[in-house]
Amino acid sequence: MRKFIVNVNGSSYEVEVEEIAAGSAAPVKAAAPAPAPAAVPAAPVAANAGQEPIDCPMPGTIVDVKVKAGDAVKSGDVLVILEAMKMENEILAPRDGKVAAVNVAKGATVNSGDTLLILA
Repeated sequence: MRKFIVNVNGSSYEVEVEEIAAGSAAPVKAAAPAPAPAAVPAAPVAANAGQEPIDCPMPGTIVDVKVKAGDAVKSGDVLVILEAMKMENEILAPRDGKVAAVNVAKGATVNSGDTLLILA
């Protein structure tokens, strides 16, 4: 075993690395099974005049979608639950309105700025 100090984003970590002899094979671990593909809606819908897109604040995975197209929502209602950095974040309705379209499904991976749904 050899010890190294690795700096990551300004933090130092001491790590141990096993050195193998030349010509000897390193142990191989079996690959983990690939996760099932997430359900994805047909195509994202863009907001029209008078509608408000609700965008994703950070990259993560959709844990649950609490509304569907046509649902009436009040300000502060939970629309979507987003898991980011091992925390569940509730995406809330910014105002009263009606859900015009839902652009995500449970299990979908989203990026910052993606439109989750549209409020009319």
